[in-house]
Amino acid sequence: MNAAAIQFDTLPKRAETHRGLVAVAMSGGVDSSTVAALLQQQGRPVVGLTMQLWNQRRLPELQGDGPAQHRCCSLDDVYDAKAVARHLNFPHYVVNFEEQFESRVVRPFVDQYLAGRTPIACTNCNTDVKFEPLLRMARQIGAERLATGHYARTRRNEQTGRWELLRARDESKDQSYFLWGLTQEQLSRSEFPLGELTKEEVRALARRANLPVAEKPDSMELCFVPNGNYVQFIHAYAGERGIPTNTSEGEIVTQDGEVIGRHNGVHNFTIGQRKGLGFATGKPLYVLSIDPQNNRVVVGEDEALRKQVFELEGANWISITPSAAPLRALVKIRHKHEPASATIEVLDETRARVTFDTPQRAITPGQAAVFYDYSDCDGASSNASRVLAGAWIR
Repeated sequence: MNAAAIQFDTLPKRAETHRGLVAVAMSGGVDSSTVAALLQQQGRPVVGLTMQLWNQRRLPELQGDGPAQHRCCSLDDVYDAKAVARHLNFPHYVVNFEEQFESRVVRPFVDQYLAGRTPIACTNCNTDVKFEPLLRMARQIGAERLATGHYARTRRNEQTGRWELLRARDESKDQSYFLWGLTQEQLSRSEFPLGELTKEEVRALARRANLPVAEKPDSMELCFVPNGNYVQFIHAYAGERGIPTNTSEGEIVTQDGEVIGRHNGVHNFTIGQRKGLGFATGKPLYVLSIDPQNNRVVVGEDEALRKQVFELEGANWISITPSAAPLRALVKIRHKHEPASATIEVLDETRARVTFDTPQRAITPGQAAVFYDYSDCDGASSNASRVLAGAWIR
């Protein structure tokens, strides 16, 4: 599709707040579209906002000849969002956040990989692009609140006066891990209408509302990585922007320092990686750590991937304020990780040390650790709902 063919409607000038008006962040998928339909059914006035985040025609060498993988925020998604707005008969605007997205998500993603870390683009996108600018945009068009299709829940604790973030009812779809960076102000003005629903219930609601995207598959890939290959994207983007990359040969070593292979750039590796090491041994070996300063990748057996203690930075305390006393919590170190019992020592307002009760596999710098309320669940992680805080793994 031709980007120039999209009609970018002109946003209205600064408006007074319209009572009850909700801005819906519309990705063009079934989830956010169902949110708009639900709010309308509740009698609430709705306006749709769709973000244009990335020029899909950039880096054409990555497009490939085969069928495109389904990614969020594509031009097709913009058209789908407009089709839903027309179907439900509410105003819809496309807002261009390409500059913010590149500076706050894409460039840090590349820089982090080149520094030997493994970033989470979705968390940065939620915190720095989807909520902060969209909430300001919502205010501009007269809406006080922003609704999204995230699977999560919020509530206000009347005793503490704080807004709390909770896991979704549908644990298989829960996205609270990606939302830990939201501020109290952002949480107070955000709504997640799908937090109490399962994916199957959302699909059924979309069908009953005759939404044109009711059967649309979920997005699975990052919008700015057209072929799903992060390493190829890093090379192409760095070449386009003149960012230096270290592709000189380096050593792959054991924990004892024995050189057992060579590599052509530490950004080709992530902690826990087994495939693509470039050599064969008589036993499985995994990436244990990445040393960009010395251009080295350290490998070892699976057992060596398991650690108990690690430190965090950039903490955001959501449901509670940090305390000098050790905190017991369930800690999740990646999206698909089963939260594990741990003790958290607060080092200062933004830093903390986590000690798991039992060693956990592949604790990865650049990923996030999210704390869930241990007292909610008597140690049973499946019942842990309240997000206490989150931070970046050092």
